[in-house]
Amino acid sequence: MRLALCGAALLAANIAHAARPMITDDARIVDAKACQLESWAKKNQGSTEFWALPACNFTGNLELSLGGAVTREGGHARNTDVMVQGKTLFKPMDTNGWGIGLAVGSVQHPQAHTRDWYAYVPTSFSFRNDQLFFHTNIGWLREGETGRNRLTWGLSTEARLAERTWLIAETFGQNQGKPFHQIGLRQWLVPDRVQIDATYGDRNGAGTGERWFSIGLRLLSVPFLP
Repeated sequence: MRLALCGAALLAANIAHAARPMITDDARIVDAKACQLESWAKKNQGSTEFWALPACNFTGNLELSLGGAVTREGGHARNTDVMVQGKTLFKPMDTNGWGIGLAVGSVQHPQAHTRDWYAYVPTSFSFRNDQLFFHTNIGWLREGETGRNRLTWGLSTEARLAERTWLIAETFGQNQGKPFHQIGLRQWLVPDRVQIDATYGDRNGAGTGERWFSIGLRLLSVPFLP
């Protein structure tokens, strides 16, 4: 599921493409001829977002994602985000090795009648026979509302705590403003097929005004596409 934007737009653009529940993306894609569905609820201060983001790999090295969010605020639910992304790998990550890729996409905000564009390079490193991973992102964001161009970045780690349980921690942001941080757990109910997760996140030095909680479900298929 799913770093390209800051604030709500940043979270929207990347959480889908990193392996849930990370915002910082990794140098991995859905298996060739297979699909996945990432869905989650994210509780903010004063609003709740409900996301559904399916993705498929039709060709073997191009993961295509299309989905969006409905946000409930003040007793009303509205379609607030529609996103589309393509992601490919220049070098797949291997055990005790590294990988690098490229993701390009956009997030439309129907209520605001704006669209953000972004691109970023995810790089991943494997250690301890795939028991520990580090990921870095560096990217570009074009804000539709302001017309500004931003540099975006992310740093994250995944550590296996038990056979089916992973700890994730990360920080991410852009070249202006304070960065965000997030920590969470990922649990495989069915290895490589059904995963649940939960996270807590906030902006550095922001108190509780920008914190969020999320809980998610990720489903991965076996290869079935022609």
